[in-house]
Amino acid sequence: QVQLVESGGGLVQPGGSLRLSCAASGSIFSIYTMGWYRQAPGKERELVAAITGGFSTNYADSVKGRFTISRDNAENTVYLQMNSLKPEDTAVYYCNARNPLITRINFWGKGTLVTVSS
Repeated sequence: QVQLVESGGGLVQPGGSLRLSCAASGSIFSIYTMGWYRQAPGKERELVAAITGGFSTNYADSVKGRFTISRDNAENTVYLQMNSLKPEDTAVYYCNARNPLITRINFWGKGTLVTVSS
């Protein structure tokens, strides 16, 4: 059982940076695969970045080289550092936790809004 709370969203100008945080509760956080997803108006939710319990990462092509996902197991927190932001990055960003051994066990945060605009 995992509960997730995102924070760090807001308004930023194109080219700027923002750091999202996802604080997780639960005793087995370290083994979960953590992901950041986003959903823009009129579009389906998409995977932005993910990080496994072994610290392997993967990114959507649209954010490679600009975003970095990381995790701090001691603090039960996953981060998304977003640099060189573009207007098309505007979306609600959601944190996801998935048990890699039992994939039907997964949890979502409520989301945090990121707006990239001049």
